[in-house]
Amino acid sequence: MELPFENTWPYERIQDDIYFNECPHCGAENVLTYMKKKQMNNAVDGIKTPLIMPCCNYKITIAYADDDYLWATERLRK
Repeated sequence: MELPFENTWPYERIQDDIYFNECPHCGAENVLTYMKKKQMNNAVDGIKTPLIMPCCNYKITIAYADDDYLWATERLRK
């Protein structure tokens, strides 16, 4: 599956916690996601993984994760 760069969102990993500097949906800053280590490992392996943003309950389906970006099944960048 080839995903466009518009479907990516940068993230930060601090130990096992996954942070977004900004929510792609509501714009909230410094969001600690509910993503657990097992979910992140699934995403790295290319297993579609749901992610509910705690700030606005927006659901993102993560198709893949690399060291810098989460790749979603929908456009996240404007």
